[in-house]
Amino acid sequence: MVAFNPVSSALAKPLALTCGDPAGVGPEIIASWLAAHRDAARDVAVLGPARWLQNLDTGALKVPIGLDDFELTPGQPTGDGALLAWAAMERAAAGCAAGEFAGVVTGSVSKERLAAVGYPFPGQTEFFAARWGGEPVMAFSGGKLRVVLATWHVPLHDVPGLLGPHLLARTIAAARDLCQAEGIATPRIGVCGLNPHAGEGGLLGHEERDLLNPELERLRAEHPGLSRCEPGDTLFARALRGEFDVVIALYHDQGLAPLKVIDFDEAVNVTLGLPHVRTSPDHGTAFGIAGKGVARATSFANAVAMARRLVAHRAAK
Repeated sequence: MVAFNPVSSALAKPLALTCGDPAGVGPEIIASWLAAHRDAARDVAVLGPARWLQNLDTGALKVPIGLDDFELTPGQPTGDGALLAWAAMERAAAGCAAGEFAGVVTGSVSKERLAAVGYPFPGQTEFFAARWGGEPVMAFSGGKLRVVLATWHVPLHDVPGLLGPHLLARTIAAARDLCQAEGIATPRIGVCGLNPHAGEGGLLGHEERDLLNPELERLRAEHPGLSRCEPGDTLFARALRGEFDVVIALYHDQGLAPLKVIDFDEAVNVTLGLPHVRTSPDHGTAFGIAGKGVARATSFANAVAMARRLVAHRAAK
C-alpha cells in the first residue's frame, strides 16, 4: 500500500483551489474539506463564484471569479458555469506564474461543456502546460497504487509511434520524482509492455524487443530500479504485493482501468514535469449527485496533501 501522510508544516504561499464546474461536486467538496481542516485553511486560496465564497465559513483567502451575481445551481451545468471554471483555471495559472500561489489543486470540469464554449484543450493537464511551459506527465497516487502514464489523451492507434526515447526518459524521470517526493529515494519502477505478454519475444508484437527494452536497458544506468517491459495483466498485482513502488503504463486505459478499480475514491491526478505544482481529485463533475451531500471528499483531501508534499519536495531540492 502507498504510504500517504499529509504535510503538516505551513506553506510560504497559499495553494490555489479552483472550484471546477460550479454545477458539479467541486464546490461542496471544497466546503466539506475546509470545514474539516480549519487549521489548513490559512494555506489555501479558494477560487470560485462570489456568492458561493460569501457563504464559506473559513479562514481561507477568497478570490471571486466571474460575475458577482452568478448563481451556483448544483446539478444544472451551463455555458456560463463552464466559462467560470475556465476563468478560475486562468486565474490560478497566472497566480502561480506570478509567485502569488505555491501551486494549484483543480476542481473537476466537464470537457464537453468547456469545448462548447471554445476551450481549445483536451483537458486541464494540457491547459497548464500551455500556460506554464514544460513537458507534462500525467500521474496518479494517493491510494494503493502509483501509476504514471507515458501517453494519455491520444487515440490508441497513435500510441506505438509516440513511444520514442525522449518520451520514455521523461516519463521514467517523472515516476522517480513522484516516488522521491513521497520519501522513496531509489524507487522500483515497473514498466508495462505495449502488447499482450509484453510481446512474447516478438511473437505478439515487436515494439518491446526492438524499441522499448533496449531503451530501458540504457536508462537503467540512471534508474537502477527500472524493469524491462513486463506483462501489463500481472504488473499491477505485483505492485500491490510490494514488488514495485510505481507502475508506468504506456497508454491511458492500460493504467487507469486498474487504478480506478482499486483506488477510485482515493487516487489523485498529479501533473508532473511543469514549473509549478498541479494536482486534482481523480473523479469527474458528478452532476447527477451534485448538491445531494453524498460526494466523498477523500480524493480532494489527498490532492491537497499531495500538492503540499510536492511543494515541500521542490523547496528542499
